[in-house]
Amino acid sequence: MSRTKSFLQWLTRTKLGFFTIVLTLFWLNTYFIYLTKFNLGAVGSMQQFLLLLNPIPAGMLLLGIGLFFKGRKSYWIILIIDLLLSLWLFANILYYREFSNFLSFSIIKTSGSTSDNLGKSIVGITKISDFLSFSSVVIILILLLTKIIKIDVRPLKIKVNALIEVLALTLMGLNLTMAQHDRSGLLTRTFDNNYIVKYLGINEYAVYDGFKTAQASAQMAKANVNDLRSIKKYLKLNYVKPNPEYQGVAKGKNVLVIHLESFQQFLIGYKWKGKEVTPNLNKIYHAKDSISFDNFFNQVGQGKTSDAEMMLENSLFGLQSGSAMSSYGTSNTFESAPAILHQKADYTTAVMHGGEGSFWNRNNAYKSFGFQYFLPLNYFKNKPGYYIGYGLKDKIFFDQSIKYIERLPQPFYLKMITVTNHYPYDLDKKNQTISKTDTGDETVDGYVQTAHYLDQAIGSLMKWMKKTGLYKNTLIMFYGDHYGISGNHHKACAQLLKQDTFNDFDNLNSQRVPLIFHMKGLKGKIDHTYGGEIDVLPTLLNLLGINDKGTIQFGHDLLSKDAPQIIAQRNGDFITPEYAKVSGDYYYTKTGKEIIDPDKKLKEKLMSLSNQVTTQLSLSDRIINGNLLRFYKPSWFKSVKPKDYNYGEQETLDNLMSKDNKTSLWYKNHQRTTQKDFKTDAPELKK
Repeated sequence: MSRTKSFLQWLTRTKLGFFTIVLTLFWLNTYFIYLTKFNLGAVGSMQQFLLLLNPIPAGMLLLGIGLFFKGRKSYWIILIIDLLLSLWLFANILYYREFSNFLSFSIIKTSGSTSDNLGKSIVGITKISDFLSFSSVVIILILLLTKIIKIDVRPLKIKVNALIEVLALTLMGLNLTMAQHDRSGLLTRTFDNNYIVKYLGINEYAVYDGFKTAQASAQMAKANVNDLRSIKKYLKLNYVKPNPEYQGVAKGKNVLVIHLESFQQFLIGYKWKGKEVTPNLNKIYHAKDSISFDNFFNQVGQGKTSDAEMMLENSLFGLQSGSAMSSYGTSNTFESAPAILHQKADYTTAVMHGGEGSFWNRNNAYKSFGFQYFLPLNYFKNKPGYYIGYGLKDKIFFDQSIKYIERLPQPFYLKMITVTNHYPYDLDKKNQTISKTDTGDETVDGYVQTAHYLDQAIGSLMKWMKKTGLYKNTLIMFYGDHYGISGNHHKACAQLLKQDTFNDFDNLNSQRVPLIFHMKGLKGKIDHTYGGEIDVLPTLLNLLGINDKGTIQFGHDLLSKDAPQIIAQRNGDFITPEYAKVSGDYYYTKTGKEIIDPDKKLKEKLMSLSNQVTTQLSLSDRIINGNLLRFYKPSWFKSVKPKDYNYGEQETLDNLMSKDNKTSLWYKNHQRTTQKDFKTDAPELKK
């Protein structure tokens, strides 16, 4: 009994005892959050042990800093460090809930370009239980204020402090050694960030991510033309000849790209309570003059929409950490779709978006891509009720875009970015024309309402195009940028898809998004080829009959009979018609059955596929991180100079509204607007 009393007195009346209490509470709290808030998938005794162990070394190292201070200051420094660690844990809980990933320095650094509607999103996903991440801080404060813990002002010997830090580093090294033994190449290969946190810890992940970010900066500084050799060799060896049957079938046509925000493939043909969620897109998808892909996957990482745009315009992947458009869109050299189309076929290139121009650094990145016009929110009327979430409601956005579309000189390459079908899938009652689903998951249940609204907006736009004649001379491309429902909603997804269960393999399968090429007279079909967003640009250019020989692109023509059909995910996972890799485990694609004990031949095949994916991702990263395209361009290509582009409102309107645009729809309509031909049921626009 006396020993117990002595130990309790040591804990509550000495500085080292206080440190031990804080460290223990931090450790238990972090482990509890690991188990309840993250889907880390720790299997086997070693992974479970490392998950339990990994909060201790970082906590010991960081909290131990406070021991170097004297008197009361030492206690408060330890408490402040504990608070900061708790804040980091809390922020990751919220980020992980929506994006199934952990915060990175790149995302934090560029948060200013992605903060629109951030407050509302945070409130929408925060749960009361999330505040348990601060439980250690609260308990310590109570113990201090009630004087159960008494402050010990005696200084510790410096060698004791140093010993604690050395012990922390030793434990870190031991943790890393065991992790590397269980998962070889953990820090050198492309792994899901869940792996880093599961094996090493959430704070070690932050250090790892910071190192990778600094490494990327150093890579750009020392990059040179010789770094392109291995990339060019790889692309030459993996070149896939485009399909000659479809080459140039849309030559000279306008290209209208409709960006379907957060739109997953399962919505095509989906019914809720007997009502089609997307009747207009269903009709387009199955039309005889549509090429529609049913095994087309998003391949985005942390950059989400910006990653999709990077692949669409450049056939380069987004980055493993952060957003390439935000981090490199201003400074890097690109050979992008708008520049290629303008230089090769005199296309007018433009983007219209009912959101802020700074979001994802678009107002700078688009100049680097070579877009001549960018019309964001400030080009549109924004009255109360017009704006929702991340921009103008789609019906209002399309209605106000007509006066600009009709002025574009033809042929044009125009991308229109919709936003209403964006998390948190919140739509005012007067615009709700289909009921919410009833999974009980608030994040999920509004999804069909906003998707239905988007579909109605597209229906109005299509009718306008047909009535004005623009439809006859335009290749319309619809594509989904990324998932709408993240991998943290397995139960709700199972209910929506009428499945008994929904696991990580099902989640990979649900990364399918629509890709539709629609044009009057096009020889259509439902194409079952497996492909991803990296393949859009080569496919589009072949349809337009544009030879982009010499450009550096990692995608292939999806219509080619030799398409490789290996879809890399940004975290190193992949899917092919036969096999899939999810978080280090392999599956048969057709059955979803896990491959438990492959024979030697199959094991070699799976490793070969995994290595191909890793190589493709790392080479693309090398191009962006090193800004390697500044050292190389095809002989026919003129390098884009961002300073040549001005998105100032007055200059843009002067150019766009010029009466000299004799190929525009407005001019062909005897210099009269076609605005009256656009019909919408948007209640905000009714007189």
